[in-house]
Amino acid sequence: MIKQVIAVRTDLKMGKGKIAAQVGHACVMASETARVSYNDWWSQWWQGQEKVVLKVPSYGDLEHIRCEAARMKLPYCVVSDAGHTQLSPGTVTCVSVGPAPERMIDSITGDLSLL
Repeated sequence: MIKQVIAVRTDLKMGKGKIAAQVGHACVMASETARVSYNDWWSQWWQGQEKVVLKVPSYGDLEHIRCEAARMKLPYCVVSDAGHTQLSPGTVTCVSVGPAPERMIDSITGDLSLL
């Protein structure tokens, strides 16, 4: 099974709408990365587009996920806020991993809780 996981920082205390926007950015950006560079995975994922949104307590935890995704050669994307509303410009809000095989993503994010 192919899925996409978005890990969102909870330490930023973003509002629900802000979180939704950041997750949307992460989904689209990572999907495009996968479509171009991992087309087989992306094509399988496109049929159902499974997405799971998880929480991480800090930037350090987010960075760990990014590093592991890069080490495993998985498609990923880091979202930084533009700073127009709740956050300072450049604040890293979330990371998306995938679309990629579920077992590979779960080896990185399997211990995280749903947002």
